[in-house]
Amino acid sequence: MKIPEGKKIYFASDNHLGAPTRAKSLDREVKFVKWLDEVKKDAAAIFLLGDLFDFWFEYKTVVPKGFTRTLGKLAEITDSGIPVYYFVGNHDLWMSGYFEEELNIPVYHKPQEFTFNDIRFFIGHGDGLGPGDKGYKRMKKVFTNPFAKWLFRWLHPDLGVKLAQYLSVKNKLISGDEDVKFLGEENEWLVQYSKRKLESRHYDYFVFGHRHLPLTIDVGPNSKYVNLGDWIGYFTYGVFDGHQLSLEKYETEKTQNNSTET
Repeated sequence: MKIPEGKKIYFASDNHLGAPTRAKSLDREVKFVKWLDEVKKDAAAIFLLGDLFDFWFEYKTVVPKGFTRTLGKLAEITDSGIPVYYFVGNHDLWMSGYFEEELNIPVYHKPQEFTFNDIRFFIGHGDGLGPGDKGYKRMKKVFTNPFAKWLFRWLHPDLGVKLAQYLSVKNKLISGDEDVKFLGEENEWLVQYSKRKLESRHYDYFVFGHRHLPLTIDVGPNSKYVNLGDWIGYFTYGVFDGHQLSLEKYETEKTQNNSTET
């Protein structure tokens, strides 16, 4: 993909809309939609790297209600000709056609390679990659098993969605009872994964979500691992200007005014 002069590529991840309750996530959703409305002015493309929703499951004729502001804004953006790409996360991995058919957004279930202006990116959500986390990797196999999904689909949506949402918001990170801490390069699985990928092929940037920490780490000569942070506490996102990728923090006019006054 060639990035036109003056255009940018934007990356965001881990909104967890709907958690811990839809009412409490509404402010975050409004803020995210405002960001989408602003970046569409110079966006060549927008990449959403998973966990946009804290829970998402597509029945044959039903999807979880809510999130109208976000879905409507994404439809508006793709209708205007700006491509949006979606990578499923561990909270919304049960996507099976709705985004493609309704929003014209391609959905990826595995990391993908992209090249922008001859700069090579490796992009994904990040869950289940690298060494360790064997318990989650076993659970992911269950969650993505076609028979397990078929069984869950037989639950009435009122029961299935409510059960899944209950289990999802038990996540202490979303409830605010747990802080994510940087573990050090040797213990960050996605850092180790990136370094191993470099042994077979060069990438200028590895871009992931999942860890909820805004990070930029050198993983090799002219190669960086970038974690996008989240839209829960950090409100950070990535911007590629055609030459380099940087992390930025989104602050609304109200937030900026409050900061100035203090």
